[in-house]
Parts: sequence; C-alpha cells; structure tokens
Amino acid sequence: MTQDRHPSGAPWRNFYGRFKGKTIRASQKDYLDNDLDNLSPGPVGWDVNPDRTPLDPDAIFDGKPLWLEIGFGGGEHLIGMAQANRDVGIIGCEPFINGVAMLLGKVRQADVDNLRVHPGDVRDLFDVLPDACLDKAFLNYPDPWPKARHHRRRFVTQEHLQPLARCMKPGAEFRVATDIPDYVRQTLEQVPQAGFTWTAERPADWRDPWDDWISTRYEQKAIREDRTPHYLTFLRDGETTTG
Repeated sequence: MTQDRHPSGAPWRNFYGRFKGKTIRASQKDYLDNDLDNLSPGPVGWDVNPDRTPLDPDAIFDGKPLWLEIGFGGGEHLIGMAQANRDVGIIGCEPFINGVAMLLGKVRQADVDNLRVHPGDVRDLFDVLPDACLDKAFLNYPDPWPKARHHRRRFVTQEHLQPLARCMKPGAEFRVATDIPDYVRQTLEQVPQAGFTWTAERPADWRDPWDDWISTRYEQKAIREDRTPHYLTFLRDGETTTG
C-alpha cells in the first residue's frame, strides 16, 4: 500500500470538519438505522466500490434531471427543493452525521421520493458520477474557515471545483450562498478558473436571493448577527445541447 492510499484503496484526502457532534437522539438513530440505506444513490464509498464504477443517474431517478447539494446542513433547503421540484432528482451530500439524521427526520414528514443521500465526503461522490450529468448544484453557507492559513480547506479550491466542473453539463447552474465577504472573494477568484462564468450584471444579482430560494438556519443566524448574505450564480462553460 503506497503512502498516498488508505487501506481501503481510497486516495488519502485530508478532511477538515466534523463527522459527528453531540450524542444522537434515539429517534435520530432510528432514522439512520432504518432509512439511510434506502436513500442511498448507490455504491459510493471506496469500501463498497473499490473499482470506482460510475453510478447511473438515469436509473436512480428514472431519467429526471439531476441536481446536487453539497453540504446540506440540517436539510431545510434540500427538502424544500425536493418538494418544489418533483420532476428532478436531487442528491444531498453531507459528512456530518448529525445533520444527516436531522434530514432523515424531515424526509419522513415530507413524503418525497426524488431525493438521495450520501453521508460522506462529496469528493467520493464526484469519483463515481459520470461526466456532464449534473444540471444544477448548490453550495449553501459552507464552512468559512476564516483564518487565512485555513483558506485552502474551503470548498472553493480547485481540488473540489475541478471534479464538480467535470460532472456538470455545459450551461448547468452552480449556486453559492455565503455571508462571509472573504469567501465571496475566493469564490469569485476560484470558480471561474474551474470553467464557470459568473452571471451577475448588477448588484441585485448577488444581493437578492434566487426566486426559489429556501432560507436555512445558517442564513437566519447570519442575519441575526448582522452579516450580509451573498447569492452568487455561475454557469458551467461550454455549449448547451438539446434533444
């Protein structure tokens, strides 16, 4: 086993953040034990898919357009989007198991069948998504890693953005919501380098939320603490195709 490989065969990837927080309640454990497997998009982890065989999104969602939410937190936005867009399939990716448990409770109440969950690192999901399969992707209030020496830990680095770009169709939309000005700066620097174009033409295009925006607990906290949300929209470069 080489030093750049995990014993499972996975490449060594530094992960910064939490996988688990305070004790999970009995009801949440029930969700994880009984609901999570049924919402799997398929074999994603290296332990269950060491050959990195691509998933078949058309089979998962019966040919519906595919959306991705990267780090869904407590799942408010993910659930709301699934309810409002039943003609699409949405995969939510979140490594923090407490957030996954919160989402599963919402799924039971919402009665949605167009949603799948990967409880882990989104880079493992990128490994097994086919080229140009995503029609839309969301990054809402990601961990800001405010210290300058930690900026390389942010999602908006080429380590994450290049695989995302590979998975997105030409013309596909990538949305980023954040209340951290320096995260806006890094996003506007890094995302275009990965093959995206920022669509803003006037201040309202980043000051006002999207028409179908569903606010999250993180946004509400930011507003209470007098931080200003920013809503950035990018399109994947390349010509769109029809038919």
